[in-house]
Amino acid sequence: MPRARGGNKRLLRRKRIMKLARGFHAKRGTSHKIAKQAVMKALHNAYIGRVLKKRDFRSLWIVRINAACRQRGLRYHELISGLKKANISLNRKMLADMAVFDPAAFDQLVGQIKSN
Repeated sequence: MPRARGGNKRLLRRKRIMKLARGFHAKRGTSHKIAKQAVMKALHNAYIGRVLKKRDFRSLWIVRINAACRQRGLRYHELISGLKKANISLNRKMLADMAVFDPAAFDQLVGQIKSN
């Protein structure tokens, strides 16, 4: 019979779950069975939060770009379609940063789109 190596796998699995459950309240942090359920739910919620964060940031960028466009007499969809026609590829994050931190460059961009 070959020699068993690698330690007690069951114990290592339990330790991994309990390490993730550190800081949970009451049995959620001490009982393995309940901690496992709590950790699974927490990891699932964390995944959903990462997806929603991307959605929230994109909508924030769109709101900022739209506000900056309206100050310059343009609407958001006109800016985006003008960028595509002018073959200027800037993502919404960069456009929002330009609108907030570099208004002069954003003015140039809007002027270039209005002239086309």
